[in-house]
Amino acid sequence: MWDVTVIEDPEAAAVSLDPVRARLLAELAAGPASAAMLAGKVGLPRQKVNYHLKALEQHGLVELAEERRKGNVTERLMRATAASYVISPLALAAVQPDPDRFRDQLSARWLLALGARLVRDVGSLITGAAKARQRLATYALDGEVTFASAADRAAFVRELTAGVSAIIRKYDAPDAEGGRAHRIVVAVHPTITRPAGTARTADEGAATTEPGAEGTGDRIVDRPADRPAHPLTGSPAGDPAPESPSHP
Repeated sequence: MWDVTVIEDPEAAAVSLDPVRARLLAELAAGPASAAMLAGKVGLPRQKVNYHLKALEQHGLVELAEERRKGNVTERLMRATAASYVISPLALAAVQPDPDRFRDQLSARWLLALGARLVRDVGSLITGAAKARQRLATYALDGEVTFASAADRAAFVRELTAGVSAIIRKYDAPDAEGGRAHRIVVAVHPTITRPAGTARTADEGAATTEPGAEGTGDRIVDRPADRPAHPLTGSPAGDPAPESPSHP
């Protein structure tokens, strides 16, 4: 079982989003089970569970773990093919985000588009590597930093931009024979501290809404062009980060 896998096929995505089938996936991620064993857990007849399991199996979301003979009946124990699933933007290919359409380093929506592209591209790479039975060379850096002030955060962004851009310029060799292009994405965003699935409280909403962004429920909406300075860089919204080199 993989720790995480990407769903690229629209039909497979639709199957996984069905509430009953999503519940079955969660149960089977915990361990193999038969339709009869699952029926009691999800409150459905065994025949109905079998129907849903066949749909999940057809799209590669579950697989046969083992078969057991019980009298004249063969019991099939199924298991999830992954502990968790991510739906790729390829499942909505016609409307998938395109970060090249609008580039704004200070836009949360552009960050979201970058994240979507990362899921799409890495998912496709994983699929291709699995088919070719080859290892996929990847690297990820994950960390967390607590800023003492908005000024420190703005300085961090400026130094990060300058440092990463300098390293890219140092090692970039677009004309190298046999060279392989790699994409670099660095993201900074506030850490979500509430447990997954819990609603934002009024206090939390106030605490996480800063000048330059307007809190509306669980989302941040960009202000007009005359909004106050951006909370990360101190620049007016939409302006480039001060002292930042051009995008590599």
